[in-house]
Amino acid sequence: MAIHLRHKFKNVPTEVGNAKFSSKKEARHWSELLLAKKSGELLFALRQVPFHHSSGVRYIVDFVEFWKDGTIRFVDTKGVKTPMYKVKKKMIEAEFPITITEA
Repeated sequence: MAIHLRHKFKNVPTEVGNAKFSSKKEARHWSELLLAKKSGELLFALRQVPFHHSSGVRYIVDFVEFWKDGTIRFVDTKGVKTPMYKVKKKMIEAEFPITITEA
């Protein structure tokens, strides 16, 4: 008997190459980053980067992007912005000199 797990927000796990993503939206953003890397505009990107707040809260940003022009972007691909997400995002942005954008 196969068990199919239903995701909380109806995310569909998706793969791009050998990389696994928890949603189609996250996979689509990664595909866009791969194209930007091929063009030379993106130097590299990191996935699932953890931040540890001094209060003990842990927050994982989906992507940290390093662009050719020196820009560093912290990006989350959210379909649903839960109250908990909003609180954690504000806490991290208050403690670290970053702005988390949503794709």
